[in-house]
Amino acid sequence: MTSSGRYRVLSDEQWARIEPLLPSNEGRRGHPFRNGRRVVEVIAYRYRTGIPWRDLPREPFVPWQTAWKRHRRYAADGTWDRVLAQLLAEADAAGKVDWAVSVDATIARAHQHATNTTRPEQDTGAGSNHRNRPIRAVEPAGHGIGRSRGGLTTKIHAAVDGNGRPLAVVITGGQRNDGALLATVLGELRVPRLGRGRARTRPDAVIADRAYSAGTYRRALHARGIKVVIPEKSDEITARRRRGARGGRPRTLDSTAYRGRNVIERHFALTKQWRGLATRYDKLAVTYRAAVILAACITWSRI
Repeated sequence: MTSSGRYRVLSDEQWARIEPLLPSNEGRRGHPFRNGRRVVEVIAYRYRTGIPWRDLPREPFVPWQTAWKRHRRYAADGTWDRVLAQLLAEADAAGKVDWAVSVDATIARAHQHATNTTRPEQDTGAGSNHRNRPIRAVEPAGHGIGRSRGGLTTKIHAAVDGNGRPLAVVITGGQRNDGALLATVLGELRVPRLGRGRARTRPDAVIADRAYSAGTYRRALHARGIKVVIPEKSDEITARRRRGARGGRPRTLDSTAYRGRNVIERHFALTKQWRGLATRYDKLAVTYRAAVILAACITWSRI
């Protein structure tokens, strides 16, 4: 073990699962990767504490430049997405994924170190649709930062399983509507099979709050055969009653299943224990998202 005490994030068992999934040196030009565990530990430590990269302690870690370059490389080539996909596949094969999926979003305030970049108006969100492409090709136009009532903010849209463990993540500016990103978040949900067969992309149920209650979202979920556990907004109820018989029947809500929605709130509470995720210091959305996915990998490596 290369680091201990308060610097340690991964147990030996967790590292044994993660190490084989990281890029190897085979066929790679330049200096070979070294100190893999130290690098991952220092990346996690940086986001857990919120410390500036340049202020990271040299011991028991590695030079901050090494950690930053490796983090940026892993963000650009989708390394942590591949690690998470494999961990999810193993968990699903063991029957440890609860497919009653909760969806929601949380705001992270963007620090001034993250906002001194040019941000065009358009912000399409940062997902995992990148494999070995330059960062410029996968970075959203607005860097995943937008102006909301809290100032310049980033929004983490997430889908978690019935136990509150993360399945999919999308990063957008804080001004983006939660419901409008539902299809995008579910589009990121992809759990491969260990053997033959297509990856699973369809949950048994989607549990969400009233921000996702629009008829458009409901119809899209019903069309995929997904159970909808979303309460109606009060104005939707009023409009339906005003129309009388033409308004249709009241929408049913599985109250027992809806009580399980608190798992995503607990997930966000745990995520924000990492100070570098509770406040965004990264200029690039893809590097910030990579840290969110790293935290998800650490969660699933415990399973």
